[in-house]
Amino acid sequence: MQLTHEENQFERKTFPITLVCDHIYFQQNIGSLFRISEAFGVENIIFFGKDIPLTLRKINKTSRSTHLHVAHSIIEDFTELQSFLLDNDFEIISLEIASNSKPLKEVRIPKNKKIALLIGSEINGISEELLKLSHQIVHINMFGKNSSMNVVQAASIALYEITSL
Repeated sequence: MQLTHEENQFERKTFPITLVCDHIYFQQNIGSLFRISEAFGVENIIFFGKDIPLTLRKINKTSRSTHLHVAHSIIEDFTELQSFLLDNDFEIISLEIASNSKPLKEVRIPKNKKIALLIGSEINGISEELLKLSHQIVHINMFGKNSSMNVVQAASIALYEITSL
């Protein structure tokens, strides 16, 4: 018998994870990022960039009202984002295929450290300036001809791995 949302036995838990979304503009992805963040107990979402389209009516179609339950903010200025990440002593992990990235399965989270998981735009990925701030750059091993996947799917896989550690 299928359980309702109220009947499930999942433990309610919040992880010290901030999801940093580098210039993500597609509203369906934004809504889905709220939904997956709520499901995995993400503490906070930061949308980095100018003119982020947080049109709640459109986001709600994919977020299913989870945007009401996940703390979030917009930071437009790189220096402000850099200060936030460094001043709060995050372990900065970028999810990106790069020359120095390692498989996601090899990610290591220092004990008692908050995590900033950086994910990149639908078009350009994570900017070089953010990659330079990263303590770890990880990628998801893929076995087909394509070398990328939708940002929400990638974030889902990464959050599953990180919250399973």
